Amino acid sequence: MDRRIAIALRCLFLVALASLAAPPPALADRQQDPALGRFLQKTLKEAPCFEDEFEQKVWLATMEPKLLKLVKDEQERAEILHHVFCEARRLQLPPGLVMAVIDVESRFDRWAVSSAGAVGLMQVMPFWPNQLGMTNSELVRIPQNVRMGCTILKFYLDREKGDYTKALARYNGSVGRRNYADLVLTRLANRWQYR
Repeated sequence: MDRRIAIALRCLFLVALASLAAPPPALADRQQDPALGRFLQKTLKEAPCFEDEFEQKVWLATMEPKLLKLVKDEQERAEILHHVFCEARRLQLPPGLVMAVIDVESRFDRWAVSSAGAVGLMQVMPFWPNQLGMTNSELVRIPQNVRMGCTILKFYLDREKGDYTKALARYNGSVGRRNYADLVLTRLANRWQYR
């Protein structure tokens, strides 16, 4: 069996086991808003990415050296950078903000599973793939995880009228607390700022 498939199956098993073994923590929102579900279904479609080759080269030259320290595999690094930029562009999100969220959520480990059962780079809750006609194995796939995570983040930014602190707290399930938002915004300012 392929090592990655074995790891993905183990992650999914751990997520299932964690959800059965312990009651979910009392976190606000937990990405279960019905309006968010409708928004995800409406916006999960392809869109153009880079305007031209120059734009792509500038993005890669700016971010690739920073990501090299965290993601050693060249192909995985390129895939993350491509999909972060494309999804950010599609949803009119700052791509540096998405990089900061991923940094805080998973340290760019696409196999990460949180104690609450969130999975992948952007720590998407495992009920979303089922609601969107996808499979849980897609949570550890870079394109699908980044697409779902960015769409959720955009939904919360729109809901909070562009207030990063409030939107990030919703994304993390920590409404009313600033710790998570402050951590993401600090990473954005110190490491992932773009333009």
